[in-house]
Amino acid sequence: MTRRTRGTVVPAALGCRVKSGWATAVLVEGPVRSPRVVDRRAIELSDAHVPTSRQPYHAVRDARPGQAARLERYLRGVVERVSKRSLGALLKEYRRQGRRVRRVALVVGSLIDPARIGNDHIRAHALEGQLFRTALERAARAARLPCTTLVERVLYETAAPRLKRSPGALRHAVKDLGGALGGPWRADEKAATLAAWLALA
Repeated sequence: MTRRTRGTVVPAALGCRVKSGWATAVLVEGPVRSPRVVDRRAIELSDAHVPTSRQPYHAVRDARPGQAARLERYLRGVVERVSKRSLGALLKEYRRQGRRVRRVALVVGSLIDPARIGNDHIRAHALEGQLFRTALERAARAARLPCTTLVERVLYETAAPRLKRSPGALRHAVKDLGGALGGPWRADEKAATLAAWLALA
Protein backbone atom coordinates (compact mmCIF):
# COMPACT_ATOMS: atom_id res chain seq x y z
CA MET A 1 0.00 0.00 0.00
CA THR A 2 1.21 3.51 -0.59
CA ARG A 3 0.32 6.86 0.90
CA ARG A 4 1.52 10.26 -0.21
CA THR A 5 2.91 12.42 2.55
CA ARG A 6 4.19 15.85 1.54
CA GLY A 7 5.04 14.65 -1.93
CA THR A 8 6.67 11.36 -0.91
CA VAL A 9 5.17 7.89 -1.37
CA VAL A 10 4.90 5.82 1.81
CA PRO A 11 4.81 2.07 1.07
CA ALA A 12 2.65 -0.18 3.23
CA ALA A 13 1.83 -3.87 3.62
CA LEU A 14 -0.62 -5.99 5.57
CA GLY A 15 0.46 -8.93 7.71
CA CYS A 16 -2.01 -11.54 9.00
CA ARG A 17 -1.46 -14.26 11.58
CA VAL A 18 -4.03 -16.79 10.42
CA LYS A 19 -5.97 -18.77 13.02
CA SER A 20 -9.02 -21.03 12.87
CA GLY A 21 -11.93 -18.76 12.03
CA TRP A 22 -10.14 -15.42 12.36
CA ALA A 23 -6.85 -13.63 11.84
CA THR A 24 -4.82 -10.91 13.52
CA ALA A 25 -4.15 -8.21 10.91
CA VAL A 26 -1.42 -5.58 11.28
CA LEU A 27 -0.79 -2.74 8.85
CA VAL A 28 2.81 -1.54 8.55
CA GLU A 29 4.10 1.49 6.67
CA GLY A 30 7.67 1.90 5.40
CA PRO A 31 10.35 2.72 4.63
CA VAL A 32 11.88 -0.70 5.28
CA ARG A 33 14.70 0.69 7.42
CA SER A 34 12.25 2.38 9.81
CA PRO A 35 8.74 0.89 9.57
CA ARG A 36 5.85 1.80 11.82
CA VAL A 37 2.65 0.03 12.79
CA VAL A 38 -0.42 2.08 11.91
CA ASP A 39 -3.24 -0.36 12.61
CA ARG A 40 -3.98 -3.71 14.22
CA ARG A 41 -7.22 -5.62 14.54
CA ALA A 42 -8.85 -9.03 14.35
CA ILE A 43 -10.70 -9.91 11.16
CA GLU A 44 -13.28 -12.65 10.85
CA LEU A 45 -12.76 -15.63 8.54
CA SER A 46 -15.86 -17.47 9.72
CA ASP A 47 -19.53 -16.60 10.19
CA ALA A 48 -20.78 -16.13 13.75
CA HIS A 49 -24.23 -17.22 12.56
CA VAL A 50 -22.72 -20.52 11.39
CA PRO A 51 -20.77 -21.68 14.47
CA THR A 52 -19.42 -24.78 12.70
CA SER A 53 -17.61 -22.53 10.20
CA ARG A 54 -15.03 -21.70 12.89
CA GLN A 55 -13.80 -25.31 12.96
CA PRO A 56 -15.38 -26.72 9.82
CA TYR A 57 -13.42 -29.95 9.57
CA HIS A 58 -14.30 -30.88 13.12
CA ALA A 59 -17.94 -30.58 12.07
CA VAL A 60 -17.28 -32.60 8.90
CA ARG A 61 -15.49 -35.30 10.90
CA ASP A 62 -18.50 -35.63 13.22
CA ALA A 63 -21.09 -35.60 10.42
CA ARG A 64 -22.92 -38.66 9.19
CA PRO A 65 -21.16 -40.31 6.24
CA GLY A 66 -23.87 -39.33 3.77
CA GLN A 67 -23.78 -35.68 4.87
CA ALA A 68 -20.04 -35.05 5.26
CA ALA A 69 -19.23 -34.10 1.65
CA ARG A 70 -22.16 -31.70 1.34
CA LEU A 71 -21.38 -30.11 4.72
CA GLU A 72 -17.74 -29.66 3.71
CA ARG A 73 -18.72 -27.86 0.49
CA TYR A 74 -21.12 -25.61 2.37
CA LEU A 75 -18.67 -24.66 5.13
CA ARG A 76 -15.83 -24.08 2.67
CA GLY A 77 -18.13 -21.71 0.79
CA VAL A 78 -18.94 -19.83 4.00
CA VAL A 79 -15.26 -19.43 4.85
CA GLU A 80 -14.38 -18.27 1.33
CA ARG A 81 -17.14 -15.66 1.29
CA VAL A 82 -16.44 -14.29 4.76
CA SER A 83 -12.68 -14.12 4.18
CA LYS A 84 -13.12 -12.24 0.91
CA ARG A 85 -15.63 -9.87 2.49
CA SER A 86 -13.48 -9.20 5.58
CA LEU A 87 -10.29 -8.51 3.67
CA GLY A 88 -12.13 -6.45 1.06
CA ALA A 89 -13.77 -4.27 3.73
CA LEU A 90 -10.43 -3.72 5.47
CA LEU A 91 -8.69 -2.71 2.25
CA LYS A 92 -11.57 -0.37 1.40
CA GLU A 93 -11.27 1.31 4.80
CA TYR A 94 -7.54 1.82 4.27
CA ARG A 95 -8.16 3.31 0.82
CA ARG A 96 -10.56 5.81 2.37
CA GLN A 97 -7.69 6.83 4.66
CA GLY A 98 -5.46 7.43 1.64
CA ARG A 99 -3.56 4.19 2.13
CA ARG A 100 -3.20 1.43 -0.44
CA VAL A 101 -1.86 -1.94 0.57
CA ARG A 102 0.64 -3.20 -1.99
CA ARG A 103 1.22 -6.68 -0.53
CA VAL A 104 -0.27 -9.15 1.91
CA ALA A 105 1.81 -11.60 3.96
CA LEU A 106 0.27 -14.49 5.89
CA VAL A 107 1.78 -16.29 8.88
CA VAL A 108 0.63 -19.83 9.61
CA GLY A 109 1.54 -22.55 12.06
CA SER A 110 2.37 -25.17 9.44
CA LEU A 111 2.29 -25.94 5.74
CA ILE A 112 2.17 -29.70 6.21
CA ASP A 113 -0.01 -31.66 3.78
CA PRO A 114 -3.04 -32.83 5.83
CA ALA A 115 -3.11 -36.05 3.79
CA ARG A 116 0.15 -37.06 5.48
CA ILE A 117 -1.42 -36.97 8.95
CA GLY A 118 -2.82 -40.24 10.22
CA ASN A 119 -4.66 -39.02 13.32
CA ASP A 120 -8.08 -37.78 12.22
CA HIS A 121 -8.34 -35.10 14.92
CA ILE A 122 -4.92 -33.62 14.13
CA ARG A 123 -5.74 -33.90 10.42
CA ALA A 124 -8.92 -31.87 11.00
CA HIS A 125 -6.82 -29.08 12.52
CA ALA A 126 -4.41 -29.23 9.57
CA LEU A 127 -7.28 -29.10 7.07
CA GLU A 128 -8.69 -26.06 8.85
CA GLY A 129 -5.31 -24.35 8.79
CA GLN A 130 -5.06 -25.04 5.08
CA LEU A 131 -8.61 -23.82 4.42
CA PHE A 132 -8.31 -20.48 6.21
CA ARG A 133 -4.89 -19.83 4.67
CA THR A 134 -6.02 -20.56 1.14
CA ALA A 135 -9.22 -18.55 1.65
CA LEU A 136 -7.17 -15.48 2.54
CA GLU A 137 -4.75 -16.13 -0.31
CA ARG A 138 -7.68 -16.19 -2.73
CA ALA A 139 -9.13 -13.04 -1.16
CA ALA A 140 -5.81 -11.26 -1.68
CA ARG A 141 -5.67 -12.42 -5.31
CA ALA A 142 -9.24 -11.19 -5.82
CA ALA A 143 -8.02 -7.80 -4.60
CA ARG A 144 -5.11 -8.09 -7.08
CA LEU A 145 -2.50 -8.10 -4.35
CA PRO A 146 0.60 -10.30 -4.21
CA CYS A 147 0.39 -12.67 -1.24
CA THR A 148 3.13 -14.68 0.44
CA THR A 149 2.80 -17.29 3.19
CA LEU A 150 5.35 -17.79 5.97
CA VAL A 151 5.67 -20.38 8.75
CA GLU A 152 5.76 -18.85 12.22
CA ARG A 153 8.34 -21.27 13.62
CA VAL A 154 11.05 -20.01 11.23
CA LEU A 155 9.70 -16.49 10.66
CA TYR A 156 12.58 -14.57 12.25
CA GLU A 157 15.22 -16.74 10.59
CA THR A 158 13.47 -16.23 7.24
CA ALA A 159 13.28 -12.46 7.69
CA ALA A 160 16.83 -11.92 8.99
CA PRO A 161 18.75 -12.00 5.67
CA ARG A 162 16.10 -9.99 3.83
CA LEU A 163 15.94 -7.28 6.48
CA LYS A 164 19.69 -7.44 7.18
CA ARG A 165 19.26 -7.84 10.93
CA SER A 166 19.81 -10.80 13.22
CA PRO A 167 16.77 -12.72 14.49
CA GLY A 168 17.45 -11.33 17.96
CA ALA A 169 17.60 -7.76 16.70
CA LEU A 170 14.36 -8.30 14.80
CA ARG A 171 12.64 -9.57 17.94
CA HIS A 172 13.62 -6.41 19.80
CA ALA A 173 12.59 -4.20 16.89
CA VAL A 174 9.19 -5.86 16.53
CA LYS A 175 8.61 -5.57 20.27
CA ASP A 176 9.39 -1.85 20.10
CA LEU A 177 7.09 -1.32 17.10
CA GLY A 178 4.11 -2.30 19.23
CA GLY A 179 4.91 0.28 21.89
CA ALA A 180 3.42 3.10 19.85
CA LEU A 181 -0.04 1.49 19.95
CA GLY A 182 -0.32 0.90 23.66
CA GLY A 183 -2.08 -2.05 25.22
CA PRO A 184 -1.07 -5.71 24.94
CA TRP A 185 1.34 -6.64 22.15
CA ARG A 186 0.89 -10.35 21.70
CA ALA A 187 2.77 -13.03 19.77
CA ASP A 188 0.17 -13.04 16.98
CA GLU A 189 0.52 -9.29 16.50
CA LYS A 190 4.30 -9.53 16.49
CA ALA A 191 4.24 -12.27 13.86
CA ALA A 192 1.84 -10.31 11.65
CA THR A 193 4.00 -7.21 12.05
CA LEU A 194 7.19 -8.95 11.00
CA ALA A 195 5.43 -10.53 8.02
CA ALA A 196 4.17 -7.11 6.89
CA TRP A 197 7.63 -5.59 7.40
CA LEU A 198 9.15 -8.36 5.32
CA ALA A 199 6.57 -7.72 2.60
CA LEU A 200 7.84 -4.14 2.37
CA ALA A 201 11.39 -5.31 1.57
